[in-house]
Amino acid sequence: MSSAPTRIDLQLVDLRALEAAPLNREPFQFVVVKDFVRPEALPAVMEAFPPIDRPGSFPLERLRYGEAFARLVAELESPAFREAVERKFELDLSGRPFMITVRGQCRARDGQIHTDSRTKIVTALLYLNPPWTAPGGRLRMLRSADDLEDVITEVPPDGGTLLMFRRSDNSYHGHLPYEGPRRTLQMNWVTDQAVLERELKRHSLSSWVKALNPFARRAAGGGA
Repeated sequence: MSSAPTRIDLQLVDLRALEAAPLNREPFQFVVVKDFVRPEALPAVMEAFPPIDRPGSFPLERLRYGEAFARLVAELESPAFREAVERKFELDLSGRPFMITVRGQCRARDGQIHTDSRTKIVTALLYLNPPWTAPGGRLRMLRSADDLEDVITEVPPDGGTLLMFRRSDNSYHGHLPYEGPRRTLQMNWVTDQAVLERELKRHSLSSWVKALNPFARRAAGGGA
């Protein structure tokens, strides 16, 4: 685990806000950071978000996006961000592959309770939506695997909000049904390179199938 942050000029994200946010430890570790994307930078980042009109997760290489979004990705891929995450969760992610996928649309069947796969070490979700008013689509961190009302905390996917958790066998989360635009940048540190390549291939194939077959959009999915 890194003891000091790498020096880098991060202009869009606020690592101090991440450092200051309290870490929830029971029944699993997670942290919620409001205004992780600096409020003055958020409009440009949201304007540059890739146009996505289909459900599912999309690898960055399959998307077109603007300069501010590209700058955001570069900051999230920086050693400074990884080291801040290491300090928050007290673990060592050096050498662990890092994966970014993007979601732009939510299906009514998304948000079912799950824990994420064991090949994921840390999951980070950065929301890039206008202020959220819908009752559905608000991610709930849960105490149990079968009760969406057994809530530890509920996080509206407001623009600039970062939610991170350390994956465990009881890191249950899900949300009430919502259908429509819901923009999320999902990041994962995974166990090894083979997992990274398999996950990116899976997401690429899934997005290609959905582009060809609109009925594939109705398939069930997790979504965070």
